[in-house]
Amino acid sequence: MKQNMHLLVIDPQNDFCDLPADWLGIDAATGAPLQPALPVAGAHADMLRLAGLIREGGGGIAGITVTLDSHHRFDIAHPTFWQARGGGAVAPFTAITAAQVRGGDYRPRDAAALPRALAYLDELERRGRYTLMVWPVHCEIGSWGHNVHAAVKAAYNAWEDAQAGLVEKVAKGSNPWTEHYSAIQAEVPDAEDPGTALNMRLVASLDRADLIVIAGEASSHCVKATTEHIAAHLPSGRPAKLVLVTDCMSPVTGFEAQHQAFLDDMAARGAQLRTSAEVRALLAANA
Repeated sequence: MKQNMHLLVIDPQNDFCDLPADWLGIDAATGAPLQPALPVAGAHADMLRLAGLIREGGGGIAGITVTLDSHHRFDIAHPTFWQARGGGAVAPFTAITAAQVRGGDYRPRDAAALPRALAYLDELERRGRYTLMVWPVHCEIGSWGHNVHAAVKAAYNAWEDAQAGLVEKVAKGSNPWTEHYSAIQAEVPDAEDPGTALNMRLVASLDRADLIVIAGEASSHCVKATTEHIAAHLPSGRPAKLVLVTDCMSPVTGFEAQHQAFLDDMAARGAQLRTSAEVRALLAANA
């Protein structure tokens, strides 16, 4: 009997892909080459394998959901928000703690933002999942970097045409006051913004599938956070239906240990770890 196999693709966006030169365009406004803001080593190859999986196994895919990291330029996790002691710029990949802010090492550029920023850092640290990381401005809404990797988009467009289907797009990250690695819930939900709260509609929708096939970037952050939230909140209570496509995801450089701990934890919970070749075979048998 044919199974309901749903593909969840997490943040397959240009800004996260180490694209080669012949995949880059030119910024028409400046004449400068377009460059990914936060490229993950191996992501371009991951996305090419994912595109092949969709093309060759599309007949066995019942549905596709794509999440999109979607930020404003002004964001608590971007350098545009912060200044160092004395007013200097804060470099990307700087971790900031509440104690450092209270000690004057870092301050919001807008002094009026200090109380809210401190309240956020306190709650983030209390939850114990992450320390605030200042990332390069990335996946800015409306930018080239926000766009989906061209091969992945072409593959899921072909699937839409062949299946008369719709790829669901789920945006996350547009609230500038909280980090939103997971597509299921922000790190610190904002009580005034329902878009940051636990998205049980999405979890329940995914849970209707017999298998939830997961790929995307980066395995140390957004794939990890999203999958952890799905596993924790599945109404069926069956993490064994999660299939992580291990060669269609990669970690941010320097976070390889988090990547491996994530895969080990998911396997211990019962999730399946499979290669794209193995998943293609599953999908082909399900067509």
